[in-house]
Amino acid sequence: SDDFARAQALQWMFFEQYSHEPNIAVARYWRHFIWDEVSADAERMRQLDELMLKGCDALDVMEVHLRDREFFTGDRYGIADIALYAYTHVADEGGFDLSPYSNIQKWIQKISTQAGYVPITKSIFEQ
Repeated sequence: SDDFARAQALQWMFFEQYSHEPNIAVARYWRHFIWDEVSADAERMRQLDELMLKGCDALDVMEVHLRDREFFTGDRYGIADIALYAYTHVADEGGFDLSPYSNIQKWIQKISTQAGYVPITKSIFEQ
């Protein structure tokens, strides 16, 4: 019901779609699902380097924001956290080292304890 909190949630969801997902998710997909010797040509490596730089920039923004907050909007878990969590918690599969991001690591741990939590890696066929 708070207009400002709603605007903040939308801001973080836009950030996820335009700064986070195109870099972190794509790097994860390339490295985790399709990467092989054939696809690792010079152009793909250049593109991957760019994804890694932009993905780290996105993680830096998140890390700073979480410095004095538990969640992305307000003082409780919300839709912005769900949107950002999806690819952040598996960023290592794309080659991102989360060890320098202590605030993100604490946030990931908090999200994984929320009621109804389901990781991105869980198959829809698992019970």
